[in-house]
Amino acid sequence: MVIQKKSKIFTNLLKLAPIIILFVSVLNEFDLNYIKYFSFNFPFILIFYWSLKKSDSLGYGYIFVAGLINDVVIGFPIGSTSVNYLLICGFASYLRNITLRPSMIQDWFFFLFTILVVNSMSYMMLNLFFSTNVDYTNLFYNTFFTFLFYLVFANLFKIYQKLVFKEAND
Repeated sequence: MVIQKKSKIFTNLLKLAPIIILFVSVLNEFDLNYIKYFSFNFPFILIFYWSLKKSDSLGYGYIFVAGLINDVVIGFPIGSTSVNYLLICGFASYLRNITLRPSMIQDWFFFLFTILVVNSMSYMMLNLFFSTNVDYTNLFYNTFFTFLFYLVFANLFKIYQKLVFKEAND
């Protein structure tokens, strides 16, 4: 009986792992900005993938709160990152609803379009309303490496999803 309870608790924790990883990544500012010209935005990848493939694993409320926490950690105006995260959810939801046959390459290029739009809107908002200086070189490298690492993390998430949620995912 005790073993079954522990097993059930462990299974539930595994199912909550995307949310836990999201909060850990925004609390630690996990986008590797400490290496010059190499940075990627892991929360973008995480939110896009899980909103696209298993939308009930990350709730919009959790994503919004994660954005608020990220704003506090990195010093952005409160709510700006939340808007970005929810825009990513919107793009992923749109792709999920129009896709008949899922394809990793299609998802990958749509992710590029998504992060280009979200980063453009974010930096326009930060520049116009909050007079924040924008370093376009770092923005370009961040977008490029985020785009490249999407394939790596999407394949890892796909394996995780098959193991934990016991479902086939194309």
